[in-house]
Amino acid sequence: MARKKIVFVIVEGPSDDSALGVILNRLYDKNTVHVEITHGDITSESTAKPENIASKVGNIVKAYAKANHFKQENFLSVIHIIDTDGAFIPKDHVIEDANAEEPIYTLQEIKTCRPEQIIKRNEKKSEIMLRLSALNSVWVSVPYKAYYMSSNLDHVLYNKLNSSDDEKEDDAYTFAIKYRDDLEGFLCFIIDSDFCKSDDYKESWEFIQKDLHSLERWSNLGICFKEIREERK
Repeated sequence: MARKKIVFVIVEGPSDDSALGVILNRLYDKNTVHVEITHGDITSESTAKPENIASKVGNIVKAYAKANHFKQENFLSVIHIIDTDGAFIPKDHVIEDANAEEPIYTLQEIKTCRPEQIIKRNEKKSEIMLRLSALNSVWVSVPYKAYYMSSNLDHVLYNKLNSSDDEKEDDAYTFAIKYRDDLEGFLCFIIDSDFCKSDDYKESWEFIQKDLHSLERWSNLGICFKEIREERK
């Protein structure tokens, strides 16, 4: 029997895995596809730069492959889900607030006691995301696509901003329970909702860069699942 192909999914945090892991595993044919989920906010690492981000992602895939004796041809795709964190907004929408020890996100601004730090972070992260959005493969030949959650996964999946870690985990569990036996409902949610930019990949990335969209509730992840929905019909 042919070896299963691997769909390698990179998410930013453990609660993201909790929310989507079970659903992703059920969406793909378990007889032909193995879904592997790893988490880590690669775009925010201190050593991450636009010029090295492709190799950083590729190294994560290679490390997994080496540990499990896989080669490039064993991978079906790499799906990278990234929080925008308002990275594309104009500088004047980063507002100084002495009480905001941690950034506070709204639909119009980011409040922070360290505005210059957030502005620098945004400049760096936006450049990194644009580099990732232009990639078609990592580790030479493994198909790759980056998808965004704006302003983060909690915003898109639960319509919540500024959740605590405990709230993230609780909401992730509730979301997974809701959709693990309703895959059609999940596909409708992630492809057809008002916040979805699911028509064209390039245009979806052009859209999120404009105005305050990277603070608002948007996602292009549905593009990833359109083909799966067609196959399930």
